[in-house]
Amino acid sequence: MADDRDANHRRADNNGGPPNSGAIEKRETMQQHEEAAATGGLTGWPLSEFRKRKLEIQFTGSGSEYFRIWIVNLLLTIVTASLYWPFAKARRIRYFYANTLIDGHALSFHGDPWKMFRGHLLLLVLMGTYSAAGHFSPMAGLIAFGVMAAIWPALWRAGMQFRLGNTGWRGLRFGFAGTLKGAYGPALPIWICSAAILLVQVIGGPAGLPVDGKPRFGTVEKVVLLITLAILLLMPWVIAAAKRYQHNGYRIAAQHGELRLGASAVYWLCLKTLGVTLLITVLMMVLAGVGFAIGMFVVHSQKAAFGGAMVGAMAGYLLYFALLGPFFTARFQNMVWNGTTTDDLSFTSQLKVGALTWLTLKNWVLTLITLGLYRPFAVVHTARLRLEAVSVTMDGDPETWVAGQGSATQDAAGELAGDFFGIDMGL
Repeated sequence: MADDRDANHRRADNNGGPPNSGAIEKRETMQQHEEAAATGGLTGWPLSEFRKRKLEIQFTGSGSEYFRIWIVNLLLTIVTASLYWPFAKARRIRYFYANTLIDGHALSFHGDPWKMFRGHLLLLVLMGTYSAAGHFSPMAGLIAFGVMAAIWPALWRAGMQFRLGNTGWRGLRFGFAGTLKGAYGPALPIWICSAAILLVQVIGGPAGLPVDGKPRFGTVEKVVLLITLAILLLMPWVIAAAKRYQHNGYRIAAQHGELRLGASAVYWLCLKTLGVTLLITVLMMVLAGVGFAIGMFVVHSQKAAFGGAMVGAMAGYLLYFALLGPFFTARFQNMVWNGTTTDDLSFTSQLKVGALTWLTLKNWVLTLITLGLYRPFAVVHTARLRLEAVSVTMDGDPETWVAGQGSATQDAAGELAGDFFGIDMGL
């Protein structure tokens, strides 16, 4: 009986019956959707049923365009004694966002420069208070510094809320959902160690004061040195914790960022960077020795020998900036973005150390030759290299994303604090 039914089904398939025609129609429909998805002509069909989309990042800015913005911002900031700085920053962000394309769609910045101006005034007041307190007494300056350190994580968090809450893509707003408690977590070990140094010096006296005209290196100095070394050893952990807090708080629509970055990976990167530092130190000594030898045995002049050694040492010193920064920056960017995902997004960063090193060296030389006027061109070229090294893989269709609740904060003080304290959100 079963054989008869199978034979009947085969005959029905061969005669164009329902079983075969339905399968053929389904295959044809799926083929049409696949072709449309491949050419970008289909937006309503879930792309994840066929393949993931790779969204390329392009940067279309030019050095000549940004130079005009940069020179006007610089002159107005100088003329207004830094009061124009928030407006200059808003112009700069809008330019770079408008020229950053993700899948052909530009980013947008909606921040109000006047709110940034209020934040700038607040920071001027805080720093003025800190400076004035230091003139009255060391203790007052120390208290003011403690207050600044205590509010720094809150300002950092406010800065990310303001920047991301006012950043848009395809009509969707980004957001930052990191908690205030989480912002203080990465800074806690540094605070504890700093408090320990202060307590030791209060109990045992200030470190480093000479005794009978001779430098002192007693118990207090040894303890301070050990705590300082502990801070250096904790820095990779602090960096990893800060980056996890930052990326885990990123939001767009219903997508929640997640960064898988262990402290061990950052420790390993720091050890590699230390190795590069030692190699550069050896190379600097070799260059200085070569310069000294040329002056002594070729020119036969002691003065030329010392001059050659100085030139070799300066060349080696330049290598510190040309190699160390790009090495750490490229490796760390790749490490962070390759470990960042959301429910439907994953990131790939392939920033090459050699490319960034060569660009950094070229930027340094040309900026020096042009007395700083090449700076805007250097910024544009570096932004293009770093941005276009990153790509986004999307499992789904952004057309189906629904905008979440607005997350733009009304407090822009943290946005200016980010620049003031040397914090940069990066990509």
